[in-house]
Order: sequence, then C-alpha cells, then structure tokens
Amino acid sequence: MLKRFRYHVAVFFSVIGPGFITAVVDNDAGGIYTYSQAGARYGYLPLWTLLPITLLLIVTQEMCSRMGAVTGKGLSDLIREEFGLRTTFVMMAVLVLANLTNLMADFAGVASSLELFGVSRYISVPLGAAAVWLLIVKSNYSNVEKIFLFACVVYIAYIVSGILVRPNWKLAAIDSVRPVLMFDAGYITMVIGMVGTSIAPWMQFYLQAAVVEKGVTAKEYTESRIEVIVGCIVMTVIAFFIIVACAGAIYSVAPRDIKDAADAALGLRPFGPYAYALFAAGLFNASLFAACILPLSTAYSVCEGLGFESGVNRRFSEAPIFYWLFTLMIVIGGAVILIPGFPLVKMILFSQVVNGVLLPFILIFMTLLINKKSLMQEWTNSRFYNVIAWTSVALMIGLTLALVAFSVQEMRGT
Repeated sequence: MLKRFRYHVAVFFSVIGPGFITAVVDNDAGGIYTYSQAGARYGYLPLWTLLPITLLLIVTQEMCSRMGAVTGKGLSDLIREEFGLRTTFVMMAVLVLANLTNLMADFAGVASSLELFGVSRYISVPLGAAAVWLLIVKSNYSNVEKIFLFACVVYIAYIVSGILVRPNWKLAAIDSVRPVLMFDAGYITMVIGMVGTSIAPWMQFYLQAAVVEKGVTAKEYTESRIEVIVGCIVMTVIAFFIIVACAGAIYSVAPRDIKDAADAALGLRPFGPYAYALFAAGLFNASLFAACILPLSTAYSVCEGLGFESGVNRRFSEAPIFYWLFTLMIVIGGAVILIPGFPLVKMILFSQVVNGVLLPFILIFMTLLINKKSLMQEWTNSRFYNVIAWTSVALMIGLTLALVAFSVQEMRGT
C-alpha cells in the first residue's frame, strides 16, 4: 500500500505542470481586473459564482488534458484532421486576434503595476518583452516549465494581501455559498465577465499542447487529472482572495468602479504598504506570466493546426514559423501599449467579444472529438460525464452570447 502510494506521488510530481500552470495563469491582468472590479463594486456578493466556475473549468480542462494524453496530439491538430483545414484556418485567425488583444492587456498590466513603483512603461514594457522572448527562445520546455511553476507560487501575494485587509470573513463565507441574482445590467455583465475570464479559448489549446510536449500519456493520466483539478482549485482560491481584498478595502469604504487592476492596488494602500505592494507585485507577476503563455499558446495552436513544426524543445532553425509568430505577437502586443492615447479599454472589451464568439465553437469541437472512439478508444466520456459536458457547453454558449451582447453595448457607450 505504502509503495503504491509513493509511486503515485512520484508520478504526480513528474506530470505536474501543464494543468496547474494553465489554470493559475488564467488569473492574468484581465482576470485580476475583472475580480477586482467585482469586489470593489459589489463586495462579497459575487463570491458564490466561484463554485460553478470551478466546476466548468475542471470539466473543460480535464477533457483537453485527457485528449492530449491519449492521442498525443494538440487540439488544433485534431480539429484539422477531423474537421478540415478551412475550419481550422478560420478558427486560428480568430484565435490569433483574440490572443493578441489579451496580450495587449497583459503588457498594460506590466506597465501599470511597475508605474506604481515609479518605473516608466517605456522601460518596463521593452524589458519585459525582451525577458519573455529570451526565456522561450533560448531555453527548453523543462526549464521554462520550472520558471512558470515558480511564477505560480508568487500568486500567494494575493492571499497575503487579502488577509492583511482584514475583511469580513463571516460575510465572505456566507456569500460564497449563497447565490445572489440581481436584475442589474452591471451586475449581470460582471457575472458573465467572471465566467468568460475564467474559461478562455487559449487555455484549451495551450493545455493540450503542453501535455503533448511534456510527454504525458494515458498511463500517467490519473495523476495528470489530479494535477488539473488541483490547478483549477488554486485558481479559484486566488480569485477568492482578490475579490475579498477589494471588497474589504474598497467596497466597505465606498463602492465604486475601478479603472484597471493597478487602481485596485491603490485602493489597498490605506491598509498598509505590504497589502498594497503585494497586490501590485502580484499584478506584475501575473501580467508578465501571461505575456509568456498567450503568445506561446498562439504559436502552438497555429503551427499545429496548419501543420508547421512547433515546440519549445526545438531550435529556432527547426521551427521558424513557431518562433517568428511568437516573436511577432510579443512585438505587436508590447509596442501598442507604448502608443500615446491608445484606446486600451475598448481593445479589452473587443477581446471579450472575440473570446465570446470563439469559445462556444471550441467547446463543441472538444466534446465531439472526445467522444470519437477512433481517437479516444476506451477514454471517451461516460454518459454521465457527457451530460455534464454538454450542459457546460450549453451554459457557456448562453453566457458568452450574453457577454458579446453586453460588451458590444458597452463598446458603443465608450
């Protein structure tokens, strides 16, 4: 019994990485802004959404991880093989557009977080972009993964900052399990936004590609599944403390909208330098972390879908399209933030619309693929799991269509 337990623990630590990293990095600059806005404007009320969000995230992430382990192929590769090159090309074009706008938001997070410490964006953004490029191009998957896992640890800053604020823990606990529905356009938009920022299209492509490159197979999948679930739970814990910190520091003083995630850090300043500094440091870490993952996810997805060589373990000369696309994403994403007067808020809203349009299609393709016995053999979904999966698909379609509608309306108003 003890020997078998040690074996499973050893296998778990050998496969840890893709699922954990993908879930945690979901708390990027856009996610932190969304959760901060929820706490600053509505206090502890939105906490109840985290439980269903976690369930939806586990369902989608588990399916992608399982497909990668069983087939040894990325999601875009499977879509191309099963649904044709034309469908794949259109989806990749939309994905590049969505990821590019999200990447701009992450470089904006790098700029705004360090501006709180007096560092100009004309210094922080170019240096951050260069660091991201060197990390991916000059290293291999094993080393990159270790750095990503370390970046995941830094998210503890949000937990500590939330504790330092000394929020109303009793009310937070009650609102975490008490659904509150309000017929208020702002509140509904916020709830939809929380779901949308937690389950993004890029996550599915990156997770499956990372599982394949790491070499996880069906033999190790039991431990890989546990890793995915743990990552999703950690993501929820971080989101919980971001909401709690802003509810305790901003909503309890004067409920209001915030401009960006850096504005949320400023709201924590009256509670001491540590709460403020930790929140700002967490924003910088999350933004730079996501600025690595998003262009990497894009390069994986496009190259797999269109049949080009890809992978961090390959040299530049072996996968030129992969690395040039990665480089181009970083250059454009970072350069746009340095343009004076660039309408970043509208761009973030536009990215939500693009994500909302793309996500339902990806979820449908995923569910169809995972039920193909020719691909998955005995690893297809059970009947019970299919009920959960298709219910999740239907729910996400409804929520993302509503998100598109609200985002378009807000874009017209800005």
